Amino acid sequence: MDIVEFFELSCGKWFSHRTSHLLSTNQSESGKSNLQIEALSNVDPGVTQLCAQYQIDSAQALCSARISWSGELNGKNQQSGSTLLVAIANPNNPKEGKLLHQIDGTDQPPTPGRYILGEDDALTLITETEDRFLEERLWFAGPNLRLRTSLLKQADGFSTASFCSEIRMGVTRPATPPSPPLG
Repeated sequence: MDIVEFFELSCGKWFSHRTSHLLSTNQSESGKSNLQIEALSNVDPGVTQLCAQYQIDSAQALCSARISWSGELNGKNQQSGSTLLVAIANPNNPKEGKLLHQIDGTDQPPTPGRYILGEDDALTLITETEDRFLEERLWFAGPNLRLRTSLLKQADGFSTASFCSEIRMGVTRPATPPSPPLG
């Protein structure tokens, strides 16, 4: 699997259930959300604008996606938003590259990161700033079940570890077309 296929397999509507453990306070919290993941083209205005901020030609983007979410934490605290992800390949290693990341509708600057697609087809996303380290690992347990772990560490000592199970809603992954008969 490559990064493009991973993004393509992730497209669709998902139900996510998350359990987080706040390491600094030994508290746990849970949340549920609906995710919508849609593939974007290299000429999408958001993709071209984000690439331009990094002085990267959007034609170099291997794949892009917008992830929109709406959910709750601990049965309350309604949250919603969306984020834009753009993958730029490392020319020396197709399993690794830059990950451009922008949370829509916020004043937060775009966050550069990187991705690594392991031999086990698990995708690791790493985002580091001066005061924050985030590592997420995503993999498919089946065509309609995706799992995700994350570890967030902040300079102020706040740390959290999370586990999410994500179930595709209402649509199954397209079947692989049958091979033509031999002969």
